Amino acid sequence: MAFPTDRPATWFVTGTSRGLGLELVRQLLERGDGVAATTRSSERLLAALGDDFDTTRLLPLTVDLRDEEQVKQAVRRTTDHFGGLDVVVNNAGYGFLGAVEETSGQDVRDMLDVQVVGVWNVLRAALPVLREQRAGHIVNVSSVLGLTAVPGWALYCAGKFALEGLSEALAAEAADFGIDVTIVEPGYFRTDFLTQDSLALPTATTEHYPALREMVESHLKLQGSQLGDPVKGAAAIIDRVRTGAGPLRQVLGSDSHAYATAKVQALQANLDATADSAPATDFPAAA
Repeated sequence: MAFPTDRPATWFVTGTSRGLGLELVRQLLERGDGVAATTRSSERLLAALGDDFDTTRLLPLTVDLRDEEQVKQAVRRTTDHFGGLDVVVNNAGYGFLGAVEETSGQDVRDMLDVQVVGVWNVLRAALPVLREQRAGHIVNVSSVLGLTAVPGWALYCAGKFALEGLSEALAAEAADFGIDVTIVEPGYFRTDFLTQDSLALPTATTEHYPALREMVESHLKLQGSQLGDPVKGAAAIIDRVRTGAGPLRQVLGSDSHAYATAKVQALQANLDATADSAPATDFPAAA
């Protein structure tokens, strides 16, 4: 994609009333770009921006991303309002911290509805627009926990692992249409992701996972001292899209890079250990 330089770009961003999404909206509006910002509460988004912030080029959209028709209408309103669409950022999501057996069926459905079904709804609505114009950029905000898993984060990891697979396939499918895809993999950023208002917990727990209870307490105490700067993170995402230069995965944060590196090393060790045994299940080669 050649990022537009002769006019303001139009961005469609989900999950914008807090955290990295809110910072993206701020910086994009300051750049003079047009932003269609989806949230479950447009009032909360506008309140977070404040009365003194110039929202002339903001289109706030209250959207339930799980509702395919609502998403289609939101994308249609975006193209009608701004006259086009250049960049889609799938950022909406939330954390869940609990053991696998403490995770209810409803917990699973709620998480995957947002992190997988919601993204798919946005893509189905936006891809025809980008494909027809043969240009565009899709940014899927994953996590380093889309590459590696740790105890207590199984449900969150499941959603992000799914997003990673979806994004890899999408990147190959969309390339012929001039559409770029970037997977963003942040570490811990100093947003409200770890607050009790944002981090979901199981409704019922068991005494058999005391280490996870300690993990919850330590994560809540971590709030406000996370390593990542959301201002720098949003700026890095914008710069990646604006320049069009960079690999498929955009790793944000030294903590994220360290976790990802450890996963690659562990995976390589596993592959090395199974190099001789893996071919044992093949059919014999034809003579």
